[in-house]
Amino acid sequence: MIPVPLDALCLSGVVHELNTVLIGAKIDKIYQPARDEIILALRAHSGNVRLLLSANPTRPRIQLTRISRENPDAPPMFCMLLRKYLSGGRILSLTQLPMERVVDIRFEALSELGDRVERRLVLEAISHRTNLLLLEKDRILDCTRHVGPEDAAGDDSLRVLQPGFFYRFPPAQKKENPADLDRQELERLLNAAPEQAQADQWLLDTFSGLAPLVCRELACQTGGVTDVRLHQLGDVGRMRLLDALETLLDHVSENRFTPTMIVMDGKPKDFTFLPITQYGPAVQLETFPSFSGMMDRFYEQREHMDLIRQRGQDLIRSVTSARDRVARKLANQEKELASTQDRERLRQFGDIITSNLHQMERGMARLRAVDFYDPEGAEVEIPLDPLLTPQQNAAKYYKNYNRAKTAQKMLTVQLEKGRQELEYLNSVLESIALAEGERDLQEIRQELTETGYLRRPAKAKAREKRVSSKPLEFYSSAGLRISVGKNNTQNDLLTCKLASKGDIWFHTQKIHGSHVILWTQGEPPDAQSLQEAACLAAWFSQGRESGKVAVDYTPVKYVKKPGGARPGMVVYTTYETALVTPDETLVKQLKRG
Repeated sequence: MIPVPLDALCLSGVVHELNTVLIGAKIDKIYQPARDEIILALRAHSGNVRLLLSANPTRPRIQLTRISRENPDAPPMFCMLLRKYLSGGRILSLTQLPMERVVDIRFEALSELGDRVERRLVLEAISHRTNLLLLEKDRILDCTRHVGPEDAAGDDSLRVLQPGFFYRFPPAQKKENPADLDRQELERLLNAAPEQAQADQWLLDTFSGLAPLVCRELACQTGGVTDVRLHQLGDVGRMRLLDALETLLDHVSENRFTPTMIVMDGKPKDFTFLPITQYGPAVQLETFPSFSGMMDRFYEQREHMDLIRQRGQDLIRSVTSARDRVARKLANQEKELASTQDRERLRQFGDIITSNLHQMERGMARLRAVDFYDPEGAEVEIPLDPLLTPQQNAAKYYKNYNRAKTAQKMLTVQLEKGRQELEYLNSVLESIALAEGERDLQEIRQELTETGYLRRPAKAKAREKRVSSKPLEFYSSAGLRISVGKNNTQNDLLTCKLASKGDIWFHTQKIHGSHVILWTQGEPPDAQSLQEAACLAAWFSQGRESGKVAVDYTPVKYVKKPGGARPGMVVYTTYETALVTPDETLVKQLKRG
């Protein structure tokens, strides 16, 4: 089961937050940026807002969002259906199934005849069984994941979820609802628990709605450690555990939430609805005024990477296949080149045969003669072709010698071209990792099409359509603009066309990375700006995870593009090298354009 930060208690805080904004809000537009994500653009009393409903198994949730998402050119069928049945509708209510990660949104919409009807969107944010369903009178109109009769047969946890079937909520967990129990019932359950059981595991196994993080926190608040066992708590500690549970439930019932994100090593690790103490100084806690703002922050980078991986899979497969093919070809050519290193011996064998023609006869399989190239004058045994005359055997060795000599020259040239091609394909893979959306990926597709790695679109319109995206823009502490190319096309544009001779060019040494330009405006750049631009070059490269990265930098006038070179490939001279540490925090601090 995939761990999901949004547990039932946290979801109750989200639902309370949304109810204060969304009741009575009218649907303006409906989008479906991904297969299992819907965005409702709403006109609420407080202004225009966007409601995100995600049925993605790794990040199911409902929230208001401010993050812009790229929509497909043609809306999917589920999106079209939502537009048909919900456009113009108003939100009547937004409720949560008690202690479950299920949200039921009721809308007032118009039927085909203009009558007012009630329709529903139900989000089941239940880990691997996530789903988003459109209902009318408890009947399913459609959903993001269909479950057929054959899938649900023999599994009580599954229901038939297909258009036309009646909808029923997911079966309740075989656990106790702690909100429905009084103190006496809680004590009875605790007294019946095994003495050796861990406190957090007992809470998790006994009560619905509690996430592992919350159970560990209750155990830590009671016993000082997360893995404390019930018998170690003693009678007083056991009562304190129930006190902590009741206090937690009181906060939830009174809607007293503190949206809290757990940050470890500068990266979001988890989130919840209360301050967390179990990690101590190993993490940083960041509180937010709203659950929606916290989830936007938590999922932004994760969603971006997942989206790029999903949409760029075809490119990654094509480039990886081409790269592996080139690598295999290089390996074979290197073996052939190694075999040409002994070509001088072929010429020597020809000379020895020629000097011994007088004692040779046709049909001989080998010649044993003195090797006058050996300082010791030892004898050598030379293989012969019995079907050839002695003169023809000598000519064959000379021919093989000349062929090996020519092969060495050609293989040396081909190996250099192959290595450059391998470098180029690796740089394209790095560009795919830097892509920020479909426009960036499309620009990479164009580049691969122009270089012959992808077929040109069959339709003339597709061939004519060309997209271009902008490089990443940052500003140094001194206010100087810094541009970072996201792919080879942008690298060429920045370095060879846009940058002036006096601007400073940065690139990681001997590893793939972006071209970075520090725009100097004709003035000598300050040391801090140089350092920050070098850090950007290190971050947007294959050395991102390294401790130290060597970054070369030089005025653009010393950077040249050889004739016929692949996109993004340049040579440079008269450079300096800075050794910097890739620092994500510094990159985020630089003001972005």
